[in-house]
This record gives sequence, C-alpha cells and structure tokens, in this order.
Amino acid sequence: MTDQRFIIEMGMGNDLYGQDQTKAATRAIEDAMRHSSIPLFESLGISHDEMRLQVTIGIPDPDSVDIPTLTATLPRGKATVRAVKGGLYITNPNTGNVTVVASAAIEAFLPPQSQ
Repeated sequence: MTDQRFIIEMGMGNDLYGQDQTKAATRAIEDAMRHSSIPLFESLGISHDEMRLQVTIGIPDPDSVDIPTLTATLPRGKATVRAVKGGLYITNPNTGNVTVVASAAIEAFLPPQSQ
C-alpha cells in the first residue's frame, strides 16, 4: 500500500538583491515550515522517521538551485527536494535590481496507520 499524504504547506521566499536562487528557495521552505505544527506524532506515538517529505520549489532558474543545501534545511523525515520552473523575477524599474521570488510546496506522507 502507498503512503498517505496528511499535510501540504506552501511558502514564499525571495532574495532581494543577490539573485541567489538557493537563498530564495530556502526562505520559501522556511516560510512553509513556519505555517505548520503537527501534534499527530506525539498524539499517536509515531516517529518522525516514518514521515516522507516531498518538496517542490518553483524558481526561475531551477538548474542553479543547490538541492543538497535545501534538503539539509528539513529537520525531520526522509526528504526529497526538486526544483521546477516557476517563481518570478521582478525588476525595479528605477534601479534595475532584480528580485528572485520562489514558491515552495511541502507535502508530508506517512504509511497507512492501523486503527
């Protein structure tokens, strides 16, 4: 039987001046994680090690993202991270500075729990 998704959280992050794709993606992951608190593990006595995380980052230049660095930001579970084309470049018309905007979706899965 396949794992069951029990949570999905979204976040947004940016790098205002450095155009650093990994920094924007890291901030998007951190934003998504700040939106969730999962008391399920304590309540049911489930180890966080059983959780599988699937992270998708939407970023303008997915090939430039440091996936191992992003994976290391996830404190629990078995994580896979992938970067896909998305996000935004926003150019300041007065200065020419470019802001990189990333979006993150974090999905958490567990094996089916017996009742």
